[in-house]
Amino acid sequence: MKKTIGMTLAAFAVAAMATTAQAADEVTLQLKWVAQAQFAGYFVAKDKGFYEEADLDVEIKPGGPDIAPEQVIAGGGADVIVDWMGGALAAREKGVGLVNIAQPFKKAGMQLVCPKDGPVQSTDDFPGHTLGVWFFGNEYPFYAWMNKLGISTEGGDDGVTVLKQSFDVQPLIQKQADCISVMTYNEYWQLIDAGYQEDDLIVFNYTEMGADLLEDGLYALEEDLEDPEFVDKMVRFVSASMKGWKYAIENPEEAAEIVMENGGQDENHQKRMMGEVAKLIGEPDAKLIEAAYERTAKALLDQGIIENEPEGAWTTVVTDKVSVE
Repeated sequence: MKKTIGMTLAAFAVAAMATTAQAADEVTLQLKWVAQAQFAGYFVAKDKGFYEEADLDVEIKPGGPDIAPEQVIAGGGADVIVDWMGGALAAREKGVGLVNIAQPFKKAGMQLVCPKDGPVQSTDDFPGHTLGVWFFGNEYPFYAWMNKLGISTEGGDDGVTVLKQSFDVQPLIQKQADCISVMTYNEYWQLIDAGYQEDDLIVFNYTEMGADLLEDGLYALEEDLEDPEFVDKMVRFVSASMKGWKYAIENPEEAAEIVMENGGQDENHQKRMMGEVAKLIGEPDAKLIEAAYERTAKALLDQGIIENEPEGAWTTVVTDKVSVE
């Protein structure tokens, strides 16, 4: 009897040691917005087992209108966040040591749209009218663009009145604004679904105008990146994530279904969104284009959103080692 108990305890100990040795590294990812195809690559990477293959246990936390990724990571609630460069650089200047470790989105999806039968036909018509934009860090590209155009955002006949836009298209439908902000992959299609035709809209696309700032990058804390083990974990995380993005781009319908299983709304909308997001990612290599970073930083400096030239705000220590199969 004693021999049997001894063998059982020994077997249990071996099993426990094996379990400990195989424990995956935990990573918490905080998204910038709610679950939707904008983040399909991460959901796909988790669903298809790419994170598990990289020895990672990844928790994906959805965002929302009351969730600021910069605050979440600063408070220890995430290891890595999805954020726009404008918000990240502004937070960095305030003391949150955010560093861009990867840049999945190469192009910006932000646009301003106006009804073709409305008072705004070109940028020359902006003064004296109301333009809508989201806040919580989403307003930085808009203000930088207005500054580039030399248009005041203080209202009056010579400037524009800025409407703090809700996260939908109602301000245009209800005529609260002459033009509103939309993303190529989201709110633009909400307008189409609401009855607008593409020919009914005048579109000012930030990327086409050369006024785009970097969107949807991956950011970690500077202090964490001093730890080689953390860097190794991020290399595996970014590699698996980009593998997820590659799969999502090649299999958009399946990717949309995976997003739906993780809280996405309206499958047709998610499929359409996936197609538009793929255009912004291009080749899924996660590498930051330095010229795009410099353009973003300069726009923020010119507008006074940040006062000092950023230093150490991005690194290739992760992407230099990233492998996308």
